Amino acid sequence: MAKVNRKLVKKKKLGSYPHLMVVFSISLALFVIGLFGLLLIHAGRLSNIVKESIEMQVYLDKGLTEVQLDRLQKTFTAKEYVAYKGDTAQVRFISKEEGAKAFLDETGEDFMEFLGDNPLRDAYVLRIDADHSTSPELKSIKLDLEDVDGVYEVQYVESLIESINSNIKKISFVLLGFATILVLSVIILINNTIKLALFSQRFLIRSMQLVGATSFFIQRPFLNRAVWQGIMSGILASVALFALMQYAYHEITELQLLQDLDQTYMLMGALIILGCIIGFLSSYRAIRKYLSISLDELY
Repeated sequence: MAKVNRKLVKKKKLGSYPHLMVVFSISLALFVIGLFGLLLIHAGRLSNIVKESIEMQVYLDKGLTEVQLDRLQKTFTAKEYVAYKGDTAQVRFISKEEGAKAFLDETGEDFMEFLGDNPLRDAYVLRIDADHSTSPELKSIKLDLEDVDGVYEVQYVESLIESINSNIKKISFVLLGFATILVLSVIILINNTIKLALFSQRFLIRSMQLVGATSFFIQRPFLNRAVWQGIMSGILASVALFALMQYAYHEITELQLLQDLDQTYMLMGALIILGCIIGFLSSYRAIRKYLSISLDELY
């Protein structure tokens, strides 16, 4: 019977605080928002890959010399709107002979047999950087390329580009809406978790007030603890995200094409900072509440 009484006394110990419950709850909430953040990062990377697949066919005047072709390639490479893969500009040359062979492979028809000549033109194919892939900019790029000496005509699939940009814009708005709702939900969840945890401390706070402790003295340990809990929760959520990400890359190797380590590390840092800020503000509000209410309201 004495053991039972001691257990009951231990459960009702003044100042007991559910550290593990708070850290676990905040970590879980931050993990959810981090998971959605990873989705946004990968979706953004996929969007850039789709945009960078946009190509412009630059058809050249006939009879250009090798020197003129080299000059044109250097001119195209120097353009700020040309995409790069590493240090290599995404500009490739297609001769009219290669064009005729490609047409023959695709259709099985040799038009040179009945024409007696190759009517195609030499061309350069330029991949456009994702930052310059909007419809107005592409039209401006087309005009800029057509002003280059030696260029006969510039073509690209305008309707496809408009469709891609329109769909990406719609998806971005939907994801942004979900992200906003998710962040607000997580803030409310963490705030309620900390308020419930501090509810068990309300008599300790009142006891410290009764012995003459100042508000700053009472708040400081709780706020320090909230910051450390936010840091620990952010670290745990980041570790779990990184482990999940590596598992996904191992199982689906194609996902590595969408990997962006810089943004991923920024996301993990943001989770730690978010945990600290929400934990601090929630603790501050809850403590201020218990500092100002009457003794009867504590029960």
